[in-house]
Amino acid sequence: MTQQVTYLPLTRDKVEWVKSTIRDIPDFPKPGIVFKDLTTLLKDPKAFAYVIDVLAEKFANSNVKYIVGIESRGFILGSAIAHKLGLGFIPVRKPGKLPHKVETATYELEYGTDTLEIHIDAVERGERVLIIDDLLATGGTAEAAHRLLKSIGADVAGMGFVVELSFLKGRQKLPAGVEIFSIVEYE
Repeated sequence: MTQQVTYLPLTRDKVEWVKSTIRDIPDFPKPGIVFKDLTTLLKDPKAFAYVIDVLAEKFANSNVKYIVGIESRGFILGSAIAHKLGLGFIPVRKPGKLPHKVETATYELEYGTDTLEIHIDAVERGERVLIIDDLLATGGTAEAAHRLLKSIGADVAGMGFVVELSFLKGRQKLPAGVEIFSIVEYE
């Protein structure tokens, strides 16, 4: 059973306010990349609470059993959403961080490659999950997390993000039939 979520409207003013709490870091992690730093949003208690409430509200009726957070900011957001909705939390981690048998997926980033892992017994076959992360860029990380979850039998109901860099067209890499939602979009 999920907890009742208070609806907070996602207006243009609210989106602009959320954007104002996000810091741009030029040339990180390499020249030409403008990193969207959400640590400034996370330290603002009102902005942090607002994005958690919006994401929780959006997916409150998705009939999911678990929130899956992608390392590392997805852990912060996902665990708060899981708590708010009264759900369990499952971490998707970087290699070598999980102590049990894992399934692995390698993927491409806009600036290289990376790998994610999940415990092979993280979900029972057919259980519905929601993937949460801070940012959707090229779609590689979210697609790899989706692939991992499908490989262990999960039914991915949706993916939620605080920020989407739509100019990188990451949404196009993600599977059809999975609801994708982002609060802030940079075009």
